[in-house]
Amino acid sequence: MTTLLDRPAPVSSRPVRDRRRWGWAIAAVGLVGWALVDSGLFSGAVLNPGGAAQFGRFASAAFRPELAPEFLAVVAESALVTVAYAVLGGGLAVLLGAVGAVAVARSTWGRRRTGWLVARGVVALPRGLHEAVWGLLLLNVLGLDPWVGVLAIAIPYGAVTATVFAGILDEVPRSGYDALLAAGAGRSAAALYGLLPHAAGSLLSYAFYRLECAVRSAVVLGLIGAGGLGYQLSLSFTSLRWEQVWTTVYALAVLCLAADAGGRAVRRRVADPRPGGDRDRVLTGAGVVVLALTGWAVWYLTLSPASLVSARALEQLSYVVSAAWPPSTEGALLADVAGAALDTVLMSVLAIAFATAGAVALAGLAARPPSAGLPRRFTGALVRATLLLLRAVPPPVWALVLLFVLLPGVLPGALALGVYTLGVLGRLVGEAVEESDRRPTEALRSAGASPVGAWLYGTVPSLAGPVLALACYRWEVAIRDTVLVGLLGAGGIGVLLSAATASFDWPAVATVLAAIVLLSLVVDLVSERARAALR
Repeated sequence: MTTLLDRPAPVSSRPVRDRRRWGWAIAAVGLVGWALVDSGLFSGAVLNPGGAAQFGRFASAAFRPELAPEFLAVVAESALVTVAYAVLGGGLAVLLGAVGAVAVARSTWGRRRTGWLVARGVVALPRGLHEAVWGLLLLNVLGLDPWVGVLAIAIPYGAVTATVFAGILDEVPRSGYDALLAAGAGRSAAALYGLLPHAAGSLLSYAFYRLECAVRSAVVLGLIGAGGLGYQLSLSFTSLRWEQVWTTVYALAVLCLAADAGGRAVRRRVADPRPGGDRDRVLTGAGVVVLALTGWAVWYLTLSPASLVSARALEQLSYVVSAAWPPSTEGALLADVAGAALDTVLMSVLAIAFATAGAVALAGLAARPPSAGLPRRFTGALVRATLLLLRAVPPPVWALVLLFVLLPGVLPGALALGVYTLGVLGRLVGEAVEESDRRPTEALRSAGASPVGAWLYGTVPSLAGPVLALACYRWEVAIRDTVLVGLLGAGGIGVLLSAATASFDWPAVATVLAAIVLLSLVVDLVSERARAALR
């Protein structure tokens, strides 16, 4: 006789997930409120009345950019330098990412979790620093050499690409990989032949996305003296030649538009391959163009590998490393770093809150509906052009513009990052709207709901999770961008780094850099936990 014992009914995990989500939501609202209070928006003067006239001159110059042939020639030459940096830096980053992905992927390490964690930690260090910070460090070692712009993009982007590539490899079917392991192949060879063919489309799509990002990074590096459109933008801005500033900004927008359009076309062809396995002429042509641009960029920048191992470069590297070790542990510096790190976090939170609210508000207009009238298409094109302009201009430039009308502090830095991030998030959320299920919205419209009501009740609920996940991901990026705006005095830990670098206080530089990397790692971890709670 068998006795059946009553077992308690399994407890649903949904209440637990809901409590976690509510906990994250309350924490996020509290953090945004803290950031608003810390910005001084409610406690003191934040406006700079003396800068209103200068801001008016800057804004009015948008309608009369400089079109003199001599200046247009300078802008065209600067654009070529920017393209060369972007192609070489982005291409080298993809190569480094492809090699590093094998070392970072879980599939390579199997059950050896300690080795995998060490590999992830090594890759996390270079991506914890913004490319502008790498550019400043490389300038002190290599001087005004073209390798500065190339390596400043390749090093952090290579680490990011390795992490993303490893995640893609870990998600593909493992049957071929396991079969090769069972046949005696090594883990690296099994990953190459058993995982790579399945992941090739996703890897190619992300590689072209990374090349798009490299264009904007090349502009940022120009602001620290590496040449290109960013350098020309900095010269025009410091001399208050607003017509020249807008000409350069429009050139940046054209470059970003070309990169976005090319990358978007490639990603669409990857997502929708040709039937029958025929060779796709668009993808083949894109590969040929990239290879041709790479050869041209090497020739145009006159890159020489010998300059990387020259006696001067090695001597300067040895001096910087020896001077920076050990890092400074003075109590006053550590207190300043802690306070600046807190300002950096609050600045990034405020920026993401502003950008997310703006992206949600504009997402419906930024999306390309399958069938729309001429007024709707025109409005959508205008919104997308505005978002392109917002993300084409680097955050430091937005910070300098906002400092015309705002007093220095956390607020102008947060708004500058928010404006730039709005350009990025607006595009991503618009694409999410295009890919969302439109049937609930169409059903509400058929039932007589207004367009706004159908959008709020038919589309927004399905987008809440993806939009918040995108916001968390952009927070990871924004925490590094705060260092960039801080280098120009807009607040945060970048101000300390700028002061330490200008005074050649290398022990203090090492301490600030360590704090930046640690802060980036903590934010990455918190963001990952938040995204996991949203799933």
